[in-house]
Amino acid sequence: MIDKSQIKDIVDEHLLQSDIFLVDVTVRPGNLIVVEIDSKDGVSIDECIKLSKEIESHFDRDVEDFELEVGSAGITSPFKIQKQYEKNIGNEVEVLTKDGKKLTGVLKDSNDSSFIVTISKMEKPEGAKRKIAVEEDLTFGYDEVKYTKYLIRFK
Repeated sequence: MIDKSQIKDIVDEHLLQSDIFLVDVTVRPGNLIVVEIDSKDGVSIDECIKLSKEIESHFDRDVEDFELEVGSAGITSPFKIQKQYEKNIGNEVEVLTKDGKKLTGVLKDSNDSSFIVTISKMEKPEGAKRKIAVEEDLTFGYDEVKYTKYLIRFK
């Protein structure tokens, strides 16, 4: 079976001089290799083809056969690494916490251990007759959420 760390090393070396970053590498039974990449500006099909050819050049199919898929992280896929959080600062996201609470808000900030989402909620100030929209920043550790993903809205 092809080693996942070997694929990761090849990808990291290939992407070293670009703004593209590795999101995930999986090697499934039967040597099905799936490589997900991303960048702040998106990933073109040409970049996926170049990376695919680079990976293939390091292996001999006569020695060990494999199937290779190289693609960009899907727009509706949950974030897997912190760089995806950084890329989406200022965008609306959906967060599902491990205790089952689903929130939507704008991703405000991200660091090595946590991220901040600004949510809007309706509150009735003391002495007021009507509720008003109030923004609140919520901080989450990456280990506190099941997923965070980009939220697409058609208006």
